[in-house]
Amino acid sequence: MKALILSGGKAKRLRPITYTSAKQLLPVANKPILFYGIEAIRDAGITNIGIIVGDTREEVMAATGDGSRWGVQITYIHQDAPLGLAHAVAIAGDFLGDSSFVMYLGDNLIEGGVAGFVEEFKREKPAAEILLKQVSNPRDFGVALLNPDGTIAALEEKPAEPKSNLALVGVYLFTPEIHASIARIKPSARGELEITDAIQDLIDRGERVLSHELSGWWLDTGKKDDILEANRTVLDTVPRLIGGTMDAASQAVGRVQIGEGTVLTNTTVRGPVVIGRNCRISNAFIGPYSSIANNVTLENVEMEHSIILDNTTVRNLDGRMADSLIARDVHLTRVDSRPRVYRFTLGDDSRIELI
Repeated sequence: MKALILSGGKAKRLRPITYTSAKQLLPVANKPILFYGIEAIRDAGITNIGIIVGDTREEVMAATGDGSRWGVQITYIHQDAPLGLAHAVAIAGDFLGDSSFVMYLGDNLIEGGVAGFVEEFKREKPAAEILLKQVSNPRDFGVALLNPDGTIAALEEKPAEPKSNLALVGVYLFTPEIHASIARIKPSARGELEITDAIQDLIDRGERVLSHELSGWWLDTGKKDDILEANRTVLDTVPRLIGGTMDAASQAVGRVQIGEGTVLTNTTVRGPVVIGRNCRISNAFIGPYSSIANNVTLENVEMEHSIILDNTTVRNLDGRMADSLIARDVHLTRVDSRPRVYRFTLGDDSRIELI
């Protein structure tokens, strides 16, 4: 089998951060989301991976390279515009050839990976297999309606009036039969070739399509709050690892990871927390579910449930920062004000003073 990871798209819901960064490279527990997908595919025994890239292709290619660090081979396929998931499969035809494949949306995280589903797909030999999860907001997803016996009755893409709360998870398994279905469908009202329409065509043609409802968590990191929730979920799994240094007035409580070269002065860290390399943190409190990337400076700061990316400086906050996602190279300092809680979504190279 091969794998196809989608790492294009405009990511409008994560602007301004995604004006200059690929959403699939935003970190969860200090590791790019895309890397979790590559690792899940590798752990399923698949080493030939195609990555669909768009406007942020140079950044994605620089981050993932040829795949050798994971023991896989990566081929990059450029998509000129986000014209739908089925369109991504169509333009990957030369790479996929006559192989069965896993399609994995690069901004998704799934508890336990995909190895079990790949094995089920190989064993059962359907034309396709889809993963489902009950959600509270089915209008935002492709939705499956099941028959009483559990077989798939119909699929809809982001329906205005959902007939089900079973969303299609961003992992699909296909045989080459999907190419014929993609060739038969037309663009939707959104102007996209919908993978749900292609799967529906398989069903209409009498092909066997399996569904599997997930029991574990699935995280679709399309918005800021989704990123924070993914960060919270993954941080709950990290072990304690102290690689930096702390003075006698500092402490790290619980599941805390501190990278090499990081120095803590008069600081309390209460896990789960991940702090990257070469950070300088002083007179601070770092509360649960926080991720701090590399080369970050924090002085006179209290924070929790937040993500700070590389090379950012935060100083002298009068109040606790929470529920925030701060991008790279940001400089944030208090001038003369006392908000109790700060909530920010800041783009790369931002400069802000609080007055």
